[in-house]
Amino acid sequence: MQALWMLVASFMFAIMGASVKLASEHAASLSLVILFRGLPSVVLLVIWALLTRKSLKPKSIRLHLMRNVFGVGAMWMAFYGYSVLPLATSTSLNYTSPLFIAGFLLLSGRAANDIVRTIAVGLGFAGVLLILRPSITEDQWFACALGLTAGACGAVAMMQVRQLGTIGEPIWRTVMFFSIFVTGTSLVGIKAHGIGEPDIVAWVALLVCGLSGLFGQLALTRAFGSGSPLLSAALQYTTIIFSACIGILVWQNAPDVLAWLGMAMVIMAGLLSAWRTLALADRQKKTQVVETTS
Repeated sequence: MQALWMLVASFMFAIMGASVKLASEHAASLSLVILFRGLPSVVLLVIWALLTRKSLKPKSIRLHLMRNVFGVGAMWMAFYGYSVLPLATSTSLNYTSPLFIAGFLLLSGRAANDIVRTIAVGLGFAGVLLILRPSITEDQWFACALGLTAGACGAVAMMQVRQLGTIGEPIWRTVMFFSIFVTGTSLVGIKAHGIGEPDIVAWVALLVCGLSGLFGQLALTRAFGSGSPLLSAALQYTTIIFSACIGILVWQNAPDVLAWLGMAMVIMAGLLSAWRTLALADRQKKTQVVETTS
């Protein structure tokens, strides 16, 4: 059943990406798209917290600030990538965060002799090169660079989320503050650049973006909260497959053989990195239990 929640989350995020692309194509400004991604989550989570008398006070302002600076920055860059690049390409770039985490650990020396993470990083970025090879036009390279930067920023944000979980910060509060930051930055962007000239298709796409993003986040939380972390980490990469299928159906952007191979390599590398991270965490936990009981 938990595997089904992860598949639901992946499908919702694929729809969200497609909605971002569609709204941008119909003259909605990036700031307006970002607003619709954050505002529904803020409204619903705050109302739920007040009705259930949950505390809104964060456990660590510093960690929330770090998480949101990098997380919100990653979202802006990723959404720009959705608006410019083929859907499957932009989604693949967004899912390079686990590779950057593994890369950070290798560069810092904390995983210098970890052959699994070394293979994962090499395989993943070789896959990225296959996705980005000559099929990317000259005016899309900036969006590709932002997509990869979004993956790197997302990696930093993910590490802050883990630290927040370690100190006992509930996931809903982490999501709420993230959504507040997202909404705040979008309002600044709207004040500076306006909302564009969205038509009826754009408004529908914006609504779908907000709802699919919220439901995707809730399903993701449910999957990771009560299911197998390794299975959930594996199934989240189906977002790339869903996005490729939507791109073919809506925009007729069918990836060629090399692009499919590149996406498969990114998925495999992400799975390797996730498996290694969870395996090491489980080993460390068992060691701590043994030391405590001895």
